[in-house]
Amino acid sequence: MRIVLQDLAKGKTWLESIPLPSTAPGEILVRTTRSVLSPGTERMLVEFGRSSLIGKARAQPARLRQVIDKARTDGWRPTLDAVRAKLGDPIPMGYCAAGVVEDGNGTSLVEGTRVATNGFHGEYVLVGENLAAPIPDQVSDDAAAFTPLASIALQGLRLAAPTLGETVFVSGLGVVGLLAVQLLRANGCRVLAGDFVAERLALAKSFGAMTIDLSKGSDPVEFAMDMTGGLGVDAVLVAAATKSSDPMKQAAAMARQRGRIVLLGVAGLEFDRDPFFKKELTFQVSCSYGPGRYDREYESGQTDFPIGHVRWTIRRNFEAVLELMASGSLDPLPLISHRFPFSDAPQAYDLLSSESSPLGVVLEYEEKAPIKRHPQLIHLKPKTSERGRPTISVVGAGNFTRRIILPALEKSPCRRRMIVSRQGISAAVSGKKFGFEHASTNPGLALSDKETSALFITTRHDTHAELAIRALRAGKDVFVEKPLAITLNELADLSEELGKPESPRLMVGFNRRFSPHAIRVRDWCERRGGPVAMDYLVNAGKLPPGSWQGVTREGGGRIIGELCHFVDLVTWLSGSVVNSVVASGMIRSGKLEGDSTTVLLSMENGSLATIHYWANGPAGFPKERLTVMCRGQAAEIYNFRRTGFTGTRADRDFRTAAQDKGHNHEITQFLDCLESGKPTPIPEGDSIMVTLVTFAVMEAIASGERQYMADWQDQLGKVGNKEA
Repeated sequence: MRIVLQDLAKGKTWLESIPLPSTAPGEILVRTTRSVLSPGTERMLVEFGRSSLIGKARAQPARLRQVIDKARTDGWRPTLDAVRAKLGDPIPMGYCAAGVVEDGNGTSLVEGTRVATNGFHGEYVLVGENLAAPIPDQVSDDAAAFTPLASIALQGLRLAAPTLGETVFVSGLGVVGLLAVQLLRANGCRVLAGDFVAERLALAKSFGAMTIDLSKGSDPVEFAMDMTGGLGVDAVLVAAATKSSDPMKQAAAMARQRGRIVLLGVAGLEFDRDPFFKKELTFQVSCSYGPGRYDREYESGQTDFPIGHVRWTIRRNFEAVLELMASGSLDPLPLISHRFPFSDAPQAYDLLSSESSPLGVVLEYEEKAPIKRHPQLIHLKPKTSERGRPTISVVGAGNFTRRIILPALEKSPCRRRMIVSRQGISAAVSGKKFGFEHASTNPGLALSDKETSALFITTRHDTHAELAIRALRAGKDVFVEKPLAITLNELADLSEELGKPESPRLMVGFNRRFSPHAIRVRDWCERRGGPVAMDYLVNAGKLPPGSWQGVTREGGGRIIGELCHFVDLVTWLSGSVVNSVVASGMIRSGKLEGDSTTVLLSMENGSLATIHYWANGPAGFPKERLTVMCRGQAAEIYNFRRTGFTGTRADRDFRTAAQDKGHNHEITQFLDCLESGKPTPIPEGDSIMVTLVTFAVMEAIASGERQYMADWQDQLGKVGNKEA
């Protein structure tokens, strides 16, 4: 199947072939028949992609500050590499489509149902059940494809709450503005509207609005006051797409006392406080199609909001819009200005960024595109066998994998067989870039592939243990990113599988012990020949709202999902194993405050390690600083860029040109062990114990009691025996 992608680095738009995605619970697979380009959002993305690096920085000042903070702590070279990698990741375009359900996966939307969705521009789209609504028989696919855009307008109306007979000014007559005009008229409102394009003004007038041509220098405030007898309008919907703050200033000036202003589009927000203060105006920014947008649980189709508490969700707004279309109260068809076959989508984007100001640009798809034409595996390049080298497949193609794992594999002497991602986009694009033979959306194909000798698992945390067990049972060696498991039952199952005779090898991606900084400090510790005391400060930072890493059932939480890195490093440096764990979180009002915690690990050889994992620090502060003391001497690793030694002349300070956390060396070592037949560089027992320590940390925080690892090992054994 094909999908439209946009390169944010160079501004190129193209059709990419990707494997067909498979549905998960709560999701549906839809064969697209029509989709509509958003002349606002998508035009802005195209213009952003075609701008210079300086232009991109000016367009996103908040991101520029993040880049500067990262450069201060990590150095400019890795920062620029990260920026280029981020911009180099193409994004799928579009969010307005209509089509037919091909796979309902047990949802209420059965196969053959016509639906409107917020899917990408692609021959097939995978969406959550809550992001699709059945299309009434009276509504054409052309009209239904406008549903998300119409829902954006409808959600703006809901926030403005216009009542019968009120006067509302619509500023900006793009597709959303013109749909808002129709919705307001259906609501019994008197509508005033302004724009710079004559054709759009004519359409608004045909829908029943009184209009003003702003291209002639007319004053919209004076117009609104004249039309309301000097009282001002009851509400203003700002549907413009501009960097100027003029629409907001005009909205405040034309609104009546205690009027309402809602921003639907994009506009500058520099305006005077005075009219807002004197008139007691209310101002809101409308969030897309309505409640549920950007809520992971809702959008995945796993949960819905009770109608008694949230009357209008995304799906209910979709349904309301479609019912208005069916009744004739809303007609988006006059807004269609251009049509293109889906195969000519790149030309449609050239039009979108031209001076012609198109309105509704519709992409038309083949009437019949049988699902069998789009398999879950696609061929990327001719087979390039490397005799004597391991054959690698990768399951998971997220940001970390694309930035760290795949470049390291590309530099290594291995055959890159198959790469898998859930949606298929990142697998197809990354597979081509890094020389894989196939891309897929089905992990089972990589697991059953006879030519794959080792599997890299870099998916979300809740799938690590299951995929690792399946790979081991399929006779494949495994490299699995941390954490190894997120529950005790998962860890017990893995431990049992690894304990079987002739079990393949497994290694967890605890990369820091492979850093040249860590290796020098380990050598320093061994030459001291005694227990060490370590203090590890981690400036973890806050997770973005809604991040999957903070969701316990997906990411396991940050203690299990990330603290394991630091537990592994301090235990490896000590040359011992953890004996007991004490931990305390930052408590506020009887609850754990964020992710900040301090952990004390006591080792069997007498070594001590404190790990301060704090999420309340500034972005510009270095992320990691490790101090190790032994026999009157000290070593310090500073953010894996600099290592210093105090109290010794035998060890010189050490620097690397850029931050080096050991990723490349880690992967090289793993591939070498595959080729040579030697054990993995991290013993499997070490990885199991580190994971068990993170479980003990969680319990220590919850109970406030010291945890003894002997007890946890007994518990692991009991769980394993019970499972057996």
